[in-house]
Formats: sequence, structure tokens, C-alpha cells
Amino acid sequence: MPKIRVLDKQVAELIAAGEVVERPSAVIKELVENAVDAGASVVTVEIRRGGVTYMRVTDNGCGIAPEEVPVAFLRHATSKVANEEDLNSIGTLGFRGEALASVSAVSHVEMFTRMRDQETGVRYLCGGEEEPELEEVGCPQGTTIIVRDLFFNTPARMKFLKKDSTEGNSVAGVLDKLAMSHPEISLRFIRDGREQLHTPGDSKLASAVYAVYGKEFASALIPVRYELEHVKVQGFISVPAASRPQRSMQNFFINGRFIRSRTAMAALEEAYKGSIMVGKFPACVLHIQVAAGAVDVNVHPAKLEVRFVNERPIFDAVYHGVYSALKAGDRPKELELKRPAASPYAPVPEKQEQLPLSAAPMVLRDSGAAVTLPELDSPPLRVVEPPVRPAPVESPARTVTETVSEPVLRPVFIPKPAASLEPAPSIQEECPASAPLEISARVLGEAFGTYIMVEYGKDGLMFIDKHAAHERLLYERLKAGKHGSEAQTLLEPVAVSLDKEEYTAVLAHEQELLQAGFEVSDFGSGMVLVRSAPLMLDGGDAAEAVMEIAGRLAGLKTEITTEHMDWVYHNIACRAAMKAGDHTTREELVSLAKELEQNPEVRYCPHGRPVYILLKRRELEKQFGRVQ
Repeated sequence: MPKIRVLDKQVAELIAAGEVVERPSAVIKELVENAVDAGASVVTVEIRRGGVTYMRVTDNGCGIAPEEVPVAFLRHATSKVANEEDLNSIGTLGFRGEALASVSAVSHVEMFTRMRDQETGVRYLCGGEEEPELEEVGCPQGTTIIVRDLFFNTPARMKFLKKDSTEGNSVAGVLDKLAMSHPEISLRFIRDGREQLHTPGDSKLASAVYAVYGKEFASALIPVRYELEHVKVQGFISVPAASRPQRSMQNFFINGRFIRSRTAMAALEEAYKGSIMVGKFPACVLHIQVAAGAVDVNVHPAKLEVRFVNERPIFDAVYHGVYSALKAGDRPKELELKRPAASPYAPVPEKQEQLPLSAAPMVLRDSGAAVTLPELDSPPLRVVEPPVRPAPVESPARTVTETVSEPVLRPVFIPKPAASLEPAPSIQEECPASAPLEISARVLGEAFGTYIMVEYGKDGLMFIDKHAAHERLLYERLKAGKHGSEAQTLLEPVAVSLDKEEYTAVLAHEQELLQAGFEVSDFGSGMVLVRSAPLMLDGGDAAEAVMEIAGRLAGLKTEITTEHMDWVYHNIACRAAMKAGDHTTREELVSLAKELEQNPEVRYCPHGRPVYILLKRRELEKQFGRVQ
């Protein structure tokens, strides 16, 4: 039987450090939270190589007394909890007293600190098994902690760290949450010598959200301010039109601490029911203020989960606050009227009459589409009749029965892929002008805007789900690589705001996305530019597809596989396929039915639903009593 022994102090500290320090972002989180608790108004974070080799956190807080500096690095040493009663009403971000001890156990740490009422500060060196050093130095007020060579003495943990870019984006994600949790603090983030985040620290949550997520995200928000049963909810929620395919942009803060709360999440999404599409999720930045004794934050080692004494008031406050804000702040889309700018390249006819400014046309804009409209008080537009062609001349040899009309200019559009398929000889739409062909089936029409009705031979009536059929056929083409090179360059690149983990995942799989037809590039600060998309998608669908694919990629624990590429193809095909309820021409219905007959192996859509159902004539005649 193995002998029971007490572990050495160094081994015990290495084990305990794993509960707090998992990666560089965990170190940054602990150190910045200490800076917040110290009353800092300005915090600067700098990392190199994702934080593995170098991390620095500088604040202008209260500092640490020289005689207390060595004590701060002992395990369970803290200034925030004194007795058992204090655990029932924790009002600070840190309270366990394990952060500095855990960090120093697996890295080299250097600290500079000075209190407000002292002329000099101290420099403290420690880390691993090295003997600590303490000396008096000159330094600014506050505390600066430098962490070098993380996990230098635990190579087993070092090999589980991800690429520097991934670890760096994880740090950026943590700082995003801290910036929005405390908008009164000016937070600056420097990564490999480049500034990536700088919040103004003006105590305005809107300013912090703008700095973190950018203009596009911030411009589609509705303010929330509500109080119910001593629970205060304030912040911002997204308009229903800006809903997202994942919950990654849902940010909840309890008493200034970022948390993951199923209660708050359920209340948020319940308030949006009936306002957003199924499968879409709202985004939010919501601060919830409750009494310190009503919530227990001592649940998770990373302090990301909390427990409420009573969850009902939290749910009700979030639900009613969000619901009320939606009713008051969600407005129908407005059309913006603008005068078109004169193009310096447009030739002006010499004899063209110059109209006064008041008669200049107005441009009606909605989602990028522009229509020129005259003002009500402008003179009537002059209608130019097309030239009249001579009447057809009758010849003694034959009579001309066809007339040739002037060509009409129409908007240019790209038809759905199914409409451009080569016709198959076995299925044909009834048309008196077409030559008779040998057919085995006949398209009768469409039912409920969803199902194509096909008379199949003499004994069957086939119902085809047009969306399921089109989706599966597009998926098979993508999988076969027939559309991989048919990507279209967007006229204007589309900017997509992503969570830092999604942002990392997209940039890490640029080649796989290019294989699927998406060309994306880094735009910085959690945004990517979509420069090209599969030919079957437009710009809006391309942005939605990239957001959904990003969420999927962010959840991968390993490199992308064939299975995950199939999911990407599913996503593209589902978005590009004709939808149930869409107006579909008979030509498109016939073309889809033709291609389906040419691919008899297509029986189910990528989601597993049947593509068609065959009703036998005998079963139909049974219902009418024609046969027994």
C-alpha cells in the first residue's frame, strides 16, 4: 500500500497555482482586478508573445506599504477579508489572497510600488525557488508588476499553451470585459508594441462599449435603465435587427464583476421572444446591482459563476428592464433622404436646362439601395418616348408575324443557381410554344409557397420541399469543389464585429474559409473584413455566415476537420438556398426538379429532413373510394 506523505511546500504551491493560473489571460485578470480594488483610475497592460514571455500591469492606485510587500506574496494573504462574516458580503473583485502567490510560483515576478504619502518606493523580486529580494527605489505612485517566463518551471503546462496570437486574443477578451465592467477606469492595452485598446475612463458605459466593440456595434444599441425590488439593471441591448447567431456578445456584470449567469441570459432572451428570429440571440452589456449579501461570488476558482439567494428578483428585473427598453427604444427603420453629390466625371449636355437647387432630385436610401425621387414642388419630368420603328413589311413570299421591340434596360441581378441549370430531357414544363419531348414527369406548380408538385409518371404525385432540395444540391456542389473558385469580390468589404475568441478562430482558419469561398482579413480590435464571398451569397448573408462560422470555429478544441468543413458548407448552402415562402418562378421550379431527377441519390437535406415525398396514385384513389 502506498505510504501517505505531506507534500513539500514547493510542490503544493505548484498544484495550487493551477487553480488560479491556467494561461496568461488568467494572470492579467488577477492583476488588473487587484489594481481596480486598489482604487486606480488609470491601468496600463502590456504583453509580448501572447503574455508567455512578458506581462506588465501598471496602475496609479494606493500602492503597498514596504513592510507588507513580502507578505502580499504569501498564500491566503489579503487585505479584503478579515473574518468569516466578511465572506457574506464581498464587495471587492479579489478576496482569496492567492493571486500573487500563484503567479510567483510559476514565473519570475518583479514589483515596483509606492504609496501616496511616501517619497520613495520599493522593488521586490521573487519567483520559483529563488530567494526574494527587496530594495528601496524611486518609482511613481501606484504599483507596477512585471511577470516574465510564465510556466518556466512547469514544462507540462507550457506545452498546453496555444499559439501566441491565441493567447494574446484571450488576454484582449479579458480586458474587454474589465473595461466594460469599470468605465470609470481608463484602461490601455499594448500588445507587442502596438496599442490595441484605450478607453477614456469618463465613467460612461457607452464610451467603453464603443472603445471595445467599435462604431458598428455601438450604433445598434438601446439603453436600459430599470429598478425592481432593490435590483438595478442598466446598460445597453442590441436592436432586434442586429441579433447574432451566438451568445458570445452577451455581457452580464454583477456589482462590477463579469459573470456567466443562466438566470440573466434566460431573462434577456425571454424578453426578446417574438422580436427576433428563432436561432438568433440578442447582444447586451448589462450591469446588475444587488445587495452584496444577496449574491455568493465564492463559487468558481475563476470567479465567473455566482449564486443568488433568490433568483426570481434577478430574472424579473432583467426581463422587465429589457422588455420595457425594447418597447420604448426599438423604432422602425427610417429612410434617409440625401441630395446626390454631383459627379465630376459625369458629362453634362451643352443644351441641358439648369434646374434651381430646390428642384434638384432627392435620393432615397435604405440599406445601400438608392432610388432617385423628384421633390413635390419640382417641375414635371419630361417623358421621352422611344423611337417608333416602321411597321413590318409584308412580302409576297412570306408574312412576317413576329415583331422586334426595342431593348428594355432592366436592373442587373444574379439569378439563383438553380435557375441556370442545364435542362434535362425527362422533366419539362408544359408550354404550347415548346416542342414535345418524351417526359416521365410534369411540374404542376407549387403549394403553400414551399412544395413543388410533380406528376411522376402515371402512378405517382411527388411533393418536393424546394428549400431542402435546393440546399442539398448546393451543398453537394460546394463539397465537390465546384464553387470553391467561384467566389465574388464584394463591391465594398463588409466589416464584422466578433468576440475575441471568434476573432482568433477566424484568423487562424483563413485558408479553410478561403477554400469555402470567403476571403477575410484582419481589421484589428476584434473586427474582420469580408472581401469576397461565395457567388451564391450576397453581402448581408456573407456577414451573417461569417459570424455563425466564427462561433462554430471558436468552440473547436482541435484543428478544423472534414466534419467541420462540412458544417461550413451546410451553413453556406442553407443561406443561399431558396426559402419556403419565397416567390419562385416556374422556370426555377422546373429547373430544380430537373436537377433533382438527375441526382437520384439526393434524398435528404444536410440537416436530415426528407427532400421529397411520393404519393402513389392508388393511395389517392383509396381516399376517393375509387379502389378498395
